[in-house]
Amino acid sequence: MDLRPHIERLITRASELENELARPEVASNPAKMQELAQEFARVSELAQVGREYLRILDQVEGNRRIIEDPQSDPELIKLAREEVEELLKREAQLRRQLQMGILPPDPNDSKDIIVEIRAAAGGEESALFAAELYRMYTRYAINRGWKVEHIDSSPSDLGGFKEVVFEISGRDVFSRLKYESGVHRVQRVPVTEAAGRIHTSTCTVAVLPEAEEVDVEINPEDIEISVCRASGPGGQGVNTTDSAVQILHKPTGLIVRCADERSQQKNKAKALKVLRTRLLEIKRAEEHAKYAAQRRAQIGTGERNERIRTYNFPQNRVTDHRINLTIYNLQAVLDGELDLLIEPLMAHELERRLAELKL
Repeated sequence: MDLRPHIERLITRASELENELARPEVASNPAKMQELAQEFARVSELAQVGREYLRILDQVEGNRRIIEDPQSDPELIKLAREEVEELLKREAQLRRQLQMGILPPDPNDSKDIIVEIRAAAGGEESALFAAELYRMYTRYAINRGWKVEHIDSSPSDLGGFKEVVFEISGRDVFSRLKYESGVHRVQRVPVTEAAGRIHTSTCTVAVLPEAEEVDVEINPEDIEISVCRASGPGGQGVNTTDSAVQILHKPTGLIVRCADERSQQKNKAKALKVLRTRLLEIKRAEEHAKYAAQRRAQIGTGERNERIRTYNFPQNRVTDHRINLTIYNLQAVLDGELDLLIEPLMAHELERRLAELKL
């Protein structure tokens, strides 16, 4: 795939956007300004990557001329070969970054997300692992400079979570964490196991692109809002007020609860945000059902009945079953180094999409 024409288009588009942003009529339109500014940030970054990619290609070509020249000094040839090896590694990284940027973007990739982790098979051990997954995603988000906001949770007796719901906001959040939807399996000796036997438990993770008000319209007559005394991680101040909000969506039976804030209005706003997101996910699932075969071939589609990953503590092993990838560094992954798994998943999806488009 020759990337030069694409890089030229990116450089041209970055220049066009810069001129657009300088126009007075754009500056007086906040919505248009934000839209163009976001595109400019993405395109100008890709254009810069493209320039570096072209510079590296030129450097590789120059070194190869030295290597192929019979008059070249042997020591100089050795240095050129070593430099080419390093340059080609960087070239491969930049090429993949450019290819991902050139492909038609998923409109959800830039959206913030609602993450729902639920304990499944395994009782208390499953709830404890749900808390570890929550910690893992929180650490990953913080390391990337994203913001995490707790929405609601249901604690277990031993300090785990039967369910925890939270929001992650930042740049391109969904594009990276969309691969986490599915069933996560843990194999280890539980703290409740006296005989030292290894148990298998599971949690489900749902990563939902956050819905805007324009995406889903909620009829006030379709919802029933109730207020109750808050409980959970909000602290004593929360627990002494009737601030928790629960919303029932009567047409679907969906129930959403938020108890994180001391203000009823803030909890109501958060709960409505989660409800819109869940309703949008139902709408998407209905629309995509007709393309079930295609969905099964995709990575990170959110099919929650699929076991996507196994965390095996005795073997210090994490295996992603979708791409048959195994990493023997379990603690690093749980400490938030998720890119060890996400980067290969993104590369796999890139190859699939390029093959589909015959690029």
